[in-house]
Amino acid sequence: LDLGPVHESVRRTGRAVVVHEASRTLGLGAEIAARVQEECFYSLEAPVLRVTGYDMPYPPSRVEEEFLPDLDRVLDAVDR
Repeated sequence: LDLGPVHESVRRTGRAVVVHEASRTLGLGAEIAARVQEECFYSLEAPVLRVTGYDMPYPPSRVEEEFLPDLDRVLDAVDR
């Protein structure tokens, strides 16, 4: 996992939003957010936010769209 470009972006912008489809707890996004927090703490102007699937077992395909993060949820995190 090459986080160098991510760290450069955070140092330039002061912000980070991590988006992934897995559940919030124990997902890859949690690891990325933790590493960004550790490496770029003094560059951050806001907390690292995560936009993820909900903390529940992955749903059947007929309700998958409600589980996955959508554009509105991502934009809400960016606005925060």
